[in-house]
Amino acid sequence: MTTLVVSSIGPASSVQDGGRFGAQRYGLTPSGAMDKLSLAAANSLVGNGLMAAAIEIGPFGATFVAKGGAVRVALSGAPRPADVAKRQVDINTSVTLAEGEKLTLGFARGGSFSYLAIEGGIAGEPMFNSLSVNARAGLGSPYPRPLQAGDVFEVAAASGAPDMRNELPKPGGAIRVVMGPQDDEFSEEMKALFLGSDWMVSATSDRMGYRLEGPPLRHLHGHNIVSDGTVDGSIQVPGNGSPIVLMSDRGTSGGYPKIATVITADFGRLAQTQAGTPFRFKAVTMAEAQAELRRYKDLLQSLPGRVSEIVSNEFDIDALFTANVAGHAVSATDVTTWLGATPD
Repeated sequence: MTTLVVSSIGPASSVQDGGRFGAQRYGLTPSGAMDKLSLAAANSLVGNGLMAAAIEIGPFGATFVAKGGAVRVALSGAPRPADVAKRQVDINTSVTLAEGEKLTLGFARGGSFSYLAIEGGIAGEPMFNSLSVNARAGLGSPYPRPLQAGDVFEVAAASGAPDMRNELPKPGGAIRVVMGPQDDEFSEEMKALFLGSDWMVSATSDRMGYRLEGPPLRHLHGHNIVSDGTVDGSIQVPGNGSPIVLMSDRGTSGGYPKIATVITADFGRLAQTQAGTPFRFKAVTMAEAQAELRRYKDLLQSLPGRVSEIVSNEFDIDALFTANVAGHAVSATDVTTWLGATPD
């Protein structure tokens, strides 16, 4: 039996796929990957379905060991140091671990979550067609909790396919939002403050919500409303005036006014924003948000076609020692040897 064993892993790491849908009416949150584009990119490198379950790795490092045979994996998402037996592994590439080899991942750089896809996928018992972990609800498979050292994944033996890579666009700029649905609970001054201020994700944030640090936003009529539905990216403003962006493990309803909603195309970018990194919001129209969603979905569907084989450029010192690096040496003073002409 071929397995991938978790040798060590930091907090905020779990199995996540595209999410759990069709049960919000029962109060069941969708969960799923915080950055679905990176999830899809990792899966595309090993031939899995784009939204197949993978290991979502938080900001801290992790190590994995192949047991019982070779295991092929792919890494995408937040850049971080990575190596297999001292061979560097780049982000957005696949690599095959031989029996007993260890994949070592360092701390995330320039993002929060990386995704480790395993060729053939992750075996587990789905609930509402998803393996995604929601630790608060005790949902998910094969481990309904954050991953820990000693966890074992039964996986398919490596196919022997070559290492692959893909290139993803690197969008930047403000996080785009559609205002509302309760932006009328805030004055024009407060809405301008929301859009014109620098915000930072608090270190106390998690998969349920990102607490934002910045100027407090005052309500016009108090902070309590009749509870209504929420979506990924809803920006609630509780009584203390500090906004909270609802993330993948959010509740399905809430009773605080929602000043704006992060558009789907930018949700993953916000999820990857590291604590303490300043950013701004930009309001767009519903039509603009829908156009960006179509472009985002087109990008997702294009990922398998963007994959290409890695051409090895490793430097072989042993080969250099035995090579005739001079080639066909000639005399600089003998014109006939390098011009093919007869000297005057």
